[in-house]
Amino acid sequence: MAIHISAFRFLLLLGALLAFTPVFALDVSPTSVTLNIGSTAGITVANASGRVTVLSSKPAVATASYAGGKVTVKGISVGSATLTVKDSKSTVTVPISVKTGATPTAGNYTLLAWNDLGMHCMDGFDFSVFAILPPYNSLHAQLKDKSGKLISSGVKLTYQAVADSTGSINTSSYTKTNFWDWVDALVGLKPANDIGLNLDGLATGTPAPGNETPSLIPAPMIYNTEYRWYEAEGLPITPFDDQGKRNFYPTVKVVAKDLAGNVLATTTTVLPVSDEMTCKGCHASTTSTTNPARIAAKPAAGWVFDSNPDKDWKKNILRLHDEKHATSTLYQSALIQSGYNTGGLLATATAGKPVLCVACHASNAYFDKHNKKTVMGGMVGIAPFTQALHKKHATVKDPATQLVLDKIRNRTACYQCHPGSVTQCLRGAMSKAVDAGGKPSISCQSCHGNMTAVGNSARKGWFDEPTCESCHNSAAPGKRAISGVNAKGIPIVPSDHTFATNANTPVSGLNLYRFSTGHGGLQCEACHGATHAEYPSTHKDDNTQSVAVQGHTGTIAECTACHKTVPTTVNGGPHGMHTTGNAWVELHEDANKNGTATTPSCAYCHGTTSAGTPLSAIKTAKTINAEEFGIKNWPAGYQVSCFSCHNGPNPD
Repeated sequence: MAIHISAFRFLLLLGALLAFTPVFALDVSPTSVTLNIGSTAGITVANASGRVTVLSSKPAVATASYAGGKVTVKGISVGSATLTVKDSKSTVTVPISVKTGATPTAGNYTLLAWNDLGMHCMDGFDFSVFAILPPYNSLHAQLKDKSGKLISSGVKLTYQAVADSTGSINTSSYTKTNFWDWVDALVGLKPANDIGLNLDGLATGTPAPGNETPSLIPAPMIYNTEYRWYEAEGLPITPFDDQGKRNFYPTVKVVAKDLAGNVLATTTTVLPVSDEMTCKGCHASTTSTTNPARIAAKPAAGWVFDSNPDKDWKKNILRLHDEKHATSTLYQSALIQSGYNTGGLLATATAGKPVLCVACHASNAYFDKHNKKTVMGGMVGIAPFTQALHKKHATVKDPATQLVLDKIRNRTACYQCHPGSVTQCLRGAMSKAVDAGGKPSISCQSCHGNMTAVGNSARKGWFDEPTCESCHNSAAPGKRAISGVNAKGIPIVPSDHTFATNANTPVSGLNLYRFSTGHGGLQCEACHGATHAEYPSTHKDDNTQSVAVQGHTGTIAECTACHKTVPTTVNGGPHGMHTTGNAWVELHEDANKNGTATTPSCAYCHGTTSAGTPLSAIKTAKTINAEEFGIKNWPAGYQVSCFSCHNGPNPD
């Protein structure tokens, strides 16, 4: 018998069934989230039907990911965002608010900034004849909190022009040189006015964006994860301030802020640049017929006598270069490969195409630190730039003194071409050392060797540089002013690495100070100053940063510069240093006085007599409670020895 159910009764039955059927709705908890920058929060997702997706309305404020029934939210920057959680049947929105967390305060961070070489060179105003080096400077910085930790995220660093101690300020470069008129013809790149070249990435054909000349408007620095520093590479600053006066030491201010704009720390450093990289001492046109050095430099066809002095000496060099190599098939081949006039370099420049010296002569000065490769590799059969210049000029006479430039003690020999008689490239702590007669005991050659050594074919220019431990080692006392390299210009690397740069840095086989790191991951230059301008420098503005950080000039050596409290350690400080000050009075009793394989003996720094050594000299006056040995008041510069407290030759 068939069963018939009326439509009405069917609806009643269906309603009853639905009343007892559970409804699965998307359940999200909590329904709103507040978190700090850099922190994460979890959101539980239940009763999901099918695939779950999560979308942040503002990824720059907060990001979100979903896995295993849980959404993970991360705060990126201050602001508000909406999180949309969705399954196959329903959608739920969750308001997200990102805060700064604890408000940072100035004084809880230490900011250190530096230039990598201590002095950058450029060809001066004119680039229409030939170019050796463009306006190119590098600014690096590291930020530490007072626990000693390097800060690599959650902050923004900027640089800007600032007046130096004399009131000089440099806020632009475009109108101070014709570099931007000729840069495309020289290297095939077209940076905008006041934007510099950037060698990083150039080796693979993808150069990083150029950075702008420091101005009154803060410009960003980027974080380099490999070197653990913030950087602005290739700053095109010139040695002419806004009043048109030469200033080889323009200053910049670096500011560190959190992402909410709170200032964490500031510092001021020098961006040194000189146009004293010139050959005019011998190669400028002259009517003099008595100076042997000038006579030797005169082209056979005579001086050019260009009315523009910035072009004159350059044209004389090109004319001389053409005369010496005109019959060489290699020279003709190089001219063709470079796209230059087969009539020679002077003809090329005269026709309106400037010559790039390193197009033929390889130069490691053009170094892509991103790809760790030289971008100006030169041509086969042609000597690298450093080798060609130094080897050629080793036997040349100094036009001022008539001494042969190869003389080991003749610092002015280097200053004939390098910055310079006014710039004084060598102006760091080592420049102050004098002999018994009051004359400089350390010259450029003390570290680099004479010109023959620098131009030796076994040496790689800009790479084979003396290391710190070449001179600063246990065997060095009394020998520091001789040389840090051997006769071939290769660095002497001793077995004592107490004051060592890093081996195989930045690439295998190299050992470069400007890339090396030390205590707490800080770059060596962050604490010791830039190459050639090591603390304390003879130039006042070089020392501004060290005075601001620790209250006195010299190497950043006070623990409180980076630490809120003085750490307790026997050998964990810079270069295996122990804790200093009153805390060390009791601690040093248990230290191994004879040293270990990784820790120098006391005598290494304090010496074996009552005189102490320069390594044990304190940089600022200190009062020490030596307990049973009494209160000790030591002035700045005092060289602490064992006998400063203990009975011995100098019991006081």
